[in-house]
Amino acid sequence: MKNMDTTLTNAELSKPSKTNQFYDDVITGLSATPKYLNSKYFYDANGDKLFQDLMNCEEYYPTNCELEIFAEKTADICNAIIGDGDAFDLIELGAGDATKSSYLLKYLLEHEANFTYLPIDISSNVISYLNITLPVTLPGLQITGLNGEYFDMLTQAASISNKRKVVMFLGSNIGNMPVNDAERFCLEVRNHLSAGDMLLIGIDLKKNPKTVLAAYNDKEGITKRFNLNLLERINRELNADFDLSQFEHYPTYDPETGACKSYLISLIDQKVNINSKTINFLKDEYIFMEISQKFTVSQTEQMAEKASFKAVNAFYDSKKWFLDAIWQAE
Repeated sequence: MKNMDTTLTNAELSKPSKTNQFYDDVITGLSATPKYLNSKYFYDANGDKLFQDLMNCEEYYPTNCELEIFAEKTADICNAIIGDGDAFDLIELGAGDATKSSYLLKYLLEHEANFTYLPIDISSNVISYLNITLPVTLPGLQITGLNGEYFDMLTQAASISNKRKVVMFLGSNIGNMPVNDAERFCLEVRNHLSAGDMLLIGIDLKKNPKTVLAAYNDKEGITKRFNLNLLERINRELNADFDLSQFEHYPTYDPETGACKSYLISLIDQKVNINSKTINFLKDEYIFMEISQKFTVSQTEQMAEKASFKAVNAFYDSKKWFLDAIWQAE
């Protein structure tokens, strides 16, 4: 989604567009009780950069855990998804910079697997980057980047070819929703697949609460800047006037439910204008920003079963903090 440098008029915001949807979602969320913002809007160009910084910071363990799995168990994962050797589409939901999937792509190319890589991402910056760089770094790669919402793009992927589908949903993105929503999401993925298709899903497991909380409250303040960047984006793209200094990042983790949540807390009574709409904040009122749900292994198996998948492979890092599972559509 491109940044908007000009002031948006009411007429412009009435036009059907991605910007109009962004505006509608922001106003809906900030008019609700309690207030919330949709975490999918974190990822503008600056948000993409901040998230890359976050993944590289000392406390943020999920990236290193999953990278270890992909680096050390590349052959096992690839052999499982290659199956009988038939042609397939390797579809990645929320591809990011494809660091982890590049291990698989390289192995598949070296072993002459018959596949096409279809990265899907809400960020046009990400898709542009992958379309340009991957064919250079991985010669021979067949790639078709798809920019948009996951299920819209899964439908488009199905229209592109009728080959077997292997969908990747890595980085514990499944944790970016409450458990019930995660179960519905997996069922919706299954509805876009045929029997025999696969889902390779990365899941962050429950562990010491201090370890979890530190990952979302890093000492460098990257998570804080990542959350505040969404307010800055609203200022820039939707003609708003958030004062970022009057909001404080606050993370929590509940080891019983496995829910790690992030909030922005209003430090004063204040009014924020978003184009022609005024939003009132009370001192200490919060905006719910995102959830990072953690699971037990048994929960993941139950989630697969509820969505009509069969859990067929499980790959862990050495600490058993993270799971990459392969589920096959039944």
